[in-house]
Amino acid sequence: MAAPSISVLIDAFNYGHFIEQAIDSVLAQDFPFERREILVVDDGSTDNTFERVKKYGNAIRYFRKPNGGQASAFNFGFEHACGDIIALLDADDVWLPQKLRRIAEAFEQDPEAGMVYHRTHLWREDGSLEDDGYFVEVSGRVPESRASLLRYAMIGTSCLAFRRSILEKLLPVPETLRSQADAYLTALVIFVAPICAVPEFLAKYRLHGANLFQTNGDIPPPSVLQNRIAMRQSLLTEIRGWLECNHHDSNSRNLRAYLKQWTKAVELDQFALHSPGRWKYFRHLFEYPLIYREIMSTRHRLYSYLRAFSALILGYDHLHLLDDFRESYKELFSHSLGDGLPAEERKHAAAKG
Repeated sequence: MAAPSISVLIDAFNYGHFIEQAIDSVLAQDFPFERREILVVDDGSTDNTFERVKKYGNAIRYFRKPNGGQASAFNFGFEHACGDIIALLDADDVWLPQKLRRIAEAFEQDPEAGMVYHRTHLWREDGSLEDDGYFVEVSGRVPESRASLLRYAMIGTSCLAFRRSILEKLLPVPETLRSQADAYLTALVIFVAPICAVPEFLAKYRLHGANLFQTNGDIPPPSVLQNRIAMRQSLLTEIRGWLECNHHDSNSRNLRAYLKQWTKAVELDQFALHSPGRWKYFRHLFEYPLIYREIMSTRHRLYSYLRAFSALILGYDHLHLLDDFRESYKELFSHSLGDGLPAEERKHAAAKG
């Protein structure tokens, strides 16, 4: 069997000041040059993206199109990509040198895998690196296990690679998704093929203040929150539509729980815009241990229930005091009440604190 070829798709919009580092990180891969191609899809940038990219000449294939958002850029790139595998890279991120070799090996080792994903470093503006705190290693046929469905977390663009034959079953990506096109693909690929998680750090995700979803810990401004709410609601609508069209019952117990992650994320952003009353926040928190009990330790469930009931006393704006107290006595709590919070709640508590 011939070794797979890889198309690297870089979607770009007004990231001219970052894109050279992204391209250079692909050119520096320890992967045969003749088995890869690099496509840059410029989604109507108004900065100097073209001037910065043209110096690479024939080393890349550059396409410019009218601005249409992430899904539009993906669809355009997928149409022009030639590889057996398509690996995605945001123009503001970079890959580590072994990235393409490792994902090619993973696809070769599992001929049925439709997607391979991996861990990423969080790359701060001062150059420091942190481990991502949200990677969960889930491989195989995810929907066959409720626990796998609940553990499976959405993965950022620059950590994703798809087998072309599987990706085509999900296309075109609905172009209503000006962002979250990567989430659409990762949410649905598990229903058409097994996936493979590579627990190695193979990329650096740049934190620069303009990220839509991964932030530096601060609560984003209202305009960003409103955009995130709209995109997640649209994403959920499109996911439900695909599931129904492909004969999956989105109202089944397991899929209801799977889809809750987006509903809960929307609620958190809505709360950041308008503080909820105590009872509303209590119900929001009380759902977590009900939904995720299969994958929570007993201590984790106890702490989740404690947070829910504490919300009735402290309210939304002061619940972080409980988390601050827990952090101060982390060793005590880790042995008595719990190991942490659901991913979205962890990020939100950190921002509020």
